[in-house]
Amino acid sequence: MNTYEIRKATEEETQTVIALLKEVAAWLQNNDINQWGFLLEGGEDDEIQQAIKDSATYVACQNGEIVATFTLYSRQSDWDQHVWRQEENSEVLYLHRLAVCPQFMKKGIGHKILGWIDENFYKTIRLDCVAHNQKLCAYYEENGFTLIGTTKDGHCKFQKVSI
Repeated sequence: MNTYEIRKATEEETQTVIALLKEVAAWLQNNDINQWGFLLEGGEDDEIQQAIKDSATYVACQNGEIVATFTLYSRQSDWDQHVWRQEENSEVLYLHRLAVCPQFMKKGIGHKILGWIDENFYKTIRLDCVAHNQKLCAYYEENGFTLIGTTKDGHCKFQKVSI
């Protein structure tokens, strides 16, 4: 059985995390999934770098190799305010950019990461994804998230409340 270490990303790993996200964005496009195209043009490079500096980005490693990444914000980003409307709630974390290297997909890493988040943060987790990506929407539902609405611009809003 594969074991993964999940830890905060270091500033020295910034370019590796950005490269991983761009690799996943390219994989999505190559598989006719219209999502994350803006990452390929460097659309969030500065935000990704800042999230790592702010200790909000994590990596999952296997044998010292980064195989996945995700970001957890304890405060709303501008995007979160767009999706969820502005709110002040210290019991909510916002999950962004959960990505697994294509060669490690379908090995349960995403499921393990979502379980790890659940075990380590006793808070409500919120995320959004494009509504037309039905596989991803089903994936989040299979992992205990509840669809609580869809934005006017086509993003599904999911939430999981920790017990």
